[in-house]
Amino acid sequence: MDVNGAAAIVTGGASGLGEATARDLAAQGAKVVIADLNEEKGKAIADELGGVFVKVDVSDETQVQAAVDAAVATGAPVRVVVNSAGIGWASRTVGRDGSPHDLASYRKVIEVNLIGTFNGMRIGAAAIAKTEPVDEYGSRGVVINTASVAALEGQTGQVAYSASKGGIVGMTVPAARDLAAIGVRVNTICPGIIDTPIYGEGEQADEFKKKLAAPVVFPKRMGTAAEFAHLVRSLIENDYVNAETVRFDGGIRFQPK
Repeated sequence: MDVNGAAAIVTGGASGLGEATARDLAAQGAKVVIADLNEEKGKAIADELGGVFVKVDVSDETQVQAAVDAAVATGAPVRVVVNSAGIGWASRTVGRDGSPHDLASYRKVIEVNLIGTFNGMRIGAAAIAKTEPVDEYGSRGVVINTASVAALEGQTGQVAYSASKGGIVGMTVPAARDLAAIGVRVNTICPGIIDTPIYGEGEQADEFKKKLAAPVVFPKRMGTAAEFAHLVRSLIENDYVNAETVRFDGGIRFQPK
């Protein structure tokens, strides 16, 4: 799938993995729609890339639809949806004080990470389905979802986060089968420890990141957002990769804590 001249929607596109992906796709000639809650930064990036910003809470289907409508309104065929919006959370199933995990927090993580991803995939794919095929096999577009290695081996305190990301992994194959009829491929990336601005800067941050990278097999460092974006583009461009969950983690295997 060639993104040049196509519209690409990136949820969570105002920072981190989403921002790197938006920049990479724009550099390849895509008209990028950045769907994010951060209005100030999202608008600035969209303006820089010649794209469009839409303020979106991905758990709200009306707002996701608005982002998809904005992509359609560009006049470019909607070919790509990258779902990278998400939130983290850490809490034990039963805390040290004996209290059960807060249900509202668990529900919020599920709504943003899992339902938000489903919203982007289902509403975005419906728009892709209205475009003309690009080849004799009926290919119309690609959906890339972002999960986490925590979906496969979550650590202590990650029950809500792992459940949300595990749900994304679980959707991959059935969604790819569902969307095959309209020529849409679906793949999921499971990042490991990725160096993004959330870890801060300075000596203390650098020491903390070294500890995080210690379990990585090789190369002995954190991954970068640019490398994630490169993988997204590779999965978009390679037409024979479908219904796959791809680990992007330097070979790390999480320990219990």
